[in-house]
Amino acid sequence: MFWLSHHPPDELDRCYRFGALHVCARCLGTYPVMFAGIALQLALQAPLEHPLDVPLCVALVLPATLDWALGRFQPHRFSNPWRTATGVLLGLGLARSLFIHLQRPLPVALIAQAFVVTGIALPVILASYWRKRRG
Repeated sequence: MFWLSHHPPDELDRCYRFGALHVCARCLGTYPVMFAGIALQLALQAPLEHPLDVPLCVALVLPATLDWALGRFQPHRFSNPWRTATGVLLGLGLARSLFIHLQRPLPVALIAQAFVVTGIALPVILASYWRKRRG
């Protein structure tokens, strides 16, 4: 039975197991932090602009993105606590960009995150595809 796990059976080592439930290690860090971060910013009426929004939002998504990318080629390189930690950083970065997005659609911080993640993910996905096809 899967709960918050999008991993196939051969990648369940990337999940925590709680009884019969499998929970993706990175998602466990990402989603609670992201939702709490958005809620906290709403409650505190955080400003919608800060000079560090773009560099911080991009920097916070990089560890999880790079960890994911390396994991495509070296599946057992990192541990679940590491994946959870990178998920926490990802959640913080997404909380900020999505908080702004909820009030001002498509902020620069969110667009920058999308470009960075796509710029890393697309070559990795293509390389993984070609590697599987050849091997």
